Amino acid sequence: MESDHGWERDLEVLVFLYWLAHASSYRVVSQTFDIPKTSVHDIVHRVSKAVLGILRKVICFPTGDDLEAVGAGFAQLSGSPAFSRAVGAVDGCHIRMKPPANNSHCYYNRKLFHSIQLQAITDHRGKFLDIFVGYPGSVHDARVLRNSFVYLGSLYPPPGKCIFGDGGYPCLSAPICLITPYREPVQNPVQARFNSKHSCARNIIERAFGMMKTRWRSIFFKALEISPAFVPEVVACCAVLHNLALLNGDIVEAEDEEDHDDDPPEPHNPQARVGDHVRDNLAAAVSAPNICVAALHEHDYL
Repeated sequence: MESDHGWERDLEVLVFLYWLAHASSYRVVSQTFDIPKTSVHDIVHRVSKAVLGILRKVICFPTGDDLEAVGAGFAQLSGSPAFSRAVGAVDGCHIRMKPPANNSHCYYNRKLFHSIQLQAITDHRGKFLDIFVGYPGSVHDARVLRNSFVYLGSLYPPPGKCIFGDGGYPCLSAPICLITPYREPVQNPVQARFNSKHSCARNIIERAFGMMKTRWRSIFFKALEISPAFVPEVVACCAVLHNLALLNGDIVEAEDEEDHDDDPPEPHNPQARVGDHVRDNLAAAVSAPNICVAALHEHDYL
């Protein structure tokens, strides 16, 4: 970063992290570091842009052996080797914000507060693989997904793999393979077993949101007192720093996991292909015995 003063870059990073950790006003940060308030404003915006400059290096899709490791991780989370086909979990998270001056009703969500939406895909460790942030809180999760780059460009998962989502999303085989649980009440034990394993695997996305919110409590547990146009940038910075922390072994336990409440399903999108057959095959694989019972081979049943 270029600057026109003699401050070290480390100091600017510390100012930015202090502001993130406390969600304080620029005036409070100015008094803490004994620097002008206008300088605090400039530092926060300058460092946030620098953090966003490394976003695609820190938040990215796995390939090769890393992709297989993610699949093995989801199989372990679910307790079923059939789920090694899963390489991500997707969900949305509401970020509180002060009501914008214009169209504030669009940001008023069904949980009765103003927010923007953060859609994320995580791996089996809670590391973000993709984020899409900025849609108003009143927009349905499924509609946010349909307008995201990962959906429009069929960017992830790769062919033969799938990601998991909750019941607010449609079950799809294309343009992305997104597998959701069976609707309750389920029809048979196979569906019930699949839903249980699916929930164990998908819960990692809620833990990821919970970890990020715990790390930046002041940002996420009260309405952000910043310009609405700056909110998506701040949220993206928090996601980048979340990944950097995980990669460096700095892991926090989620004190308050995301309050999960599925959106009601939206009408089917005719441009998407239903993934019921993919889910049925996966459910059958989950319930199939993975060991051979020796006693069955000791007798001739024909």
